Amino acid sequence: MVQWTEFERATIADVFSKMQYEVVALQILPVSEVYPWTQRYFGNFGNLYNAAAITGNPMVTKHGTTILHGLDRAVKNRTPQGTYAELSVLHSENCSGSRQFQTLSECLTIVVAAQLVGFHW
Repeated sequence: MVQWTEFERATIADVFSKMQYEVVALQILPVSEVYPWTQRYFGNFGNLYNAAAITGNPMVTKHGTTILHGLDRAVKNRTPQGTYAELSVLHSENCSGSRQFQTLSECLTIVVAAQLVGFHW
């Protein structure tokens, strides 16, 4: 498990405090258009066949915002492994492998960095 220093924790909290969750959510989840195999996890979300459908889908926005709030709680919680044990099991059983999470984290890093420097898609 990663052990963050107080400075790192404060820096991460500062980044999260500047994020517009709904905006970031709409920019990270269209990964399903680039990586269509991720769509199988969101079958109940309806039409996800192109970027316009994805960004216009309120379920996508809601799920992306939920993810970001979950990450925010993990940053603030000193023992996230206990807090997210059940969620971790659910995702490890329903999502084959960690590639989806690596892809999501890469997209999140790019989107948040772009937002912090004022770049808009």
